[in-house]
Amino acid sequence: EVQLQASGGGSVQAGGSLRLSCVASGFNFEQYIIGWFRQAPGKEREGVSCMDGYDGKTVYADSVKGRFTISRDNVKNAVYLQMNNLKPEDTGVYYCNADLVVGGVNYWGKGTQVTVSS
Repeated sequence: EVQLQASGGGSVQAGGSLRLSCVASGFNFEQYIIGWFRQAPGKEREGVSCMDGYDGKTVYADSVKGRFTISRDNVKNAVYLQMNNLKPEDTGVYYCNADLVVGGVNYWGKGTQVTVSS
């Protein structure tokens, strides 16, 4: 069974930090681009960051560059998102995603809530 199990969400004050984790199972993790998306109340879901499984290439949304860091552990089949200097506009539901790209194979984990207060 394909699973993406996320954890690490919570409530913090502005300027604080959180570390999200997502553990995958049921598919060849290393073949997939793994990333994080988020959706704020009343807004469309947006990409936050992603990382290739083989060459380590990373991509970040402009809004989080310099504050967020994505990493992955192919032995543990896990992806992480270290979020520093959090801002109220970072508030939203964060989703873990795995994308094979070829063939349209795409998996989503359940969202984890991140709330940042001013």
